[in-house]
Amino acid sequence: MSKVGIASYGLTKFSKDDSKIESVLLQSTKKLFDASPNLSRNDIDAILVSTNNNSKYLSAVLSEMSGIEPKIAHSVESLCNSGTNAIVSAYSYISAGLADVVLVCGAERYDSPGQILEWDNSRGEFKHPIFWASIFTKAYKREFSITDDDLAIVPVKNHKQSKNNPNALSEKTYSLDEVINSKKLTDDLRLHDCSRPCTGGASILLASENVCKKYTDTPIWISGIGQKTTSAGFTKNIAFSSMESSRIAATSAFQMSKRNVMDIDVAEVHDAFSVCEPMALESLGFTDKGKGMNWIKELHTTDNFKINPRGGLIGAGHPLGATGIAQTIEITQQLQSSADKRQVNNAKIGLVHNMSAASTSSTVLVLER
Repeated sequence: MSKVGIASYGLTKFSKDDSKIESVLLQSTKKLFDASPNLSRNDIDAILVSTNNNSKYLSAVLSEMSGIEPKIAHSVESLCNSGTNAIVSAYSYISAGLADVVLVCGAERYDSPGQILEWDNSRGEFKHPIFWASIFTKAYKREFSITDDDLAIVPVKNHKQSKNNPNALSEKTYSLDEVINSKKLTDDLRLHDCSRPCTGGASILLASENVCKKYTDTPIWISGIGQKTTSAGFTKNIAFSSMESSRIAATSAFQMSKRNVMDIDVAEVHDAFSVCEPMALESLGFTDKGKGMNWIKELHTTDNFKINPRGGLIGAGHPLGATGIAQTIEITQQLQSSADKRQVNNAKIGLVHNMSAASTSSTVLVLER
């Protein structure tokens, strides 16, 4: 099977701008073409759009706006892990020989309807994600004797790291006291514990091994893919203090790549809320259960950017359809040694973890230079 590589990318600044979804898609696409002088519009075999926006036929709309006439064009919607699922779809088209070059574009507006899963009646009136996050937080704190002060280190660390990300929504750093004393949303969740919806776009170009080096001297290869959906309703989770779909997806990605968690030099994990970062690190195998916060504290105090170097979702912002693509772009930049002030030394192998709806669905990618 031919290898599939990442050949180029484009990223907008994440903001609260009231831009049309079509404009956001086009903006990141233009940035990708500007960064790829050898890329012709005629080279694009497929366009996949990742979004939860209610606008229709966006892949064809983007194709026309950007002057591309692809063989394949469609949208991918899977709430918060739409972006990585679109990347997996692009990988599959190339691996199957149906395409050589695929453009994947993700975008969202700050008012995306994808924040709420209306179908899940088990949530009653509590449909907003802060409620499942509050349940996770309460369960995790109780099982592992974790405090609010402990969890507050996650946003402190990630906002600190996002200061080195020119495309991040957040331009501020916060002290531990500022996080703890931020607006209380539920008994276990405060405002700064939460990632923020925003307007943003991210585009990435995948290509077969035969043509990838036409567009870049430093291709990054996708060596492992893992996906798992356990349910839609979050009450079917085996436990509220771990992420089963993430554990299974990581196992699959490591098996495919013939790597293990000890090989990972840098990782983007889905910290939609403070509690998600330690839970993800434990479910992915970076630490033992209940020990994720210990490692996060160590990373923070030593200014080690290994986890969420761009600031994670909490620092960078969370435009749902663009998030997984932006995470993948960050790991690509890290492996190409082009991440500037947030660069992790000698990063050769990276991991992307992107999940949806209380980890009822997860996607994990392993990338290598």
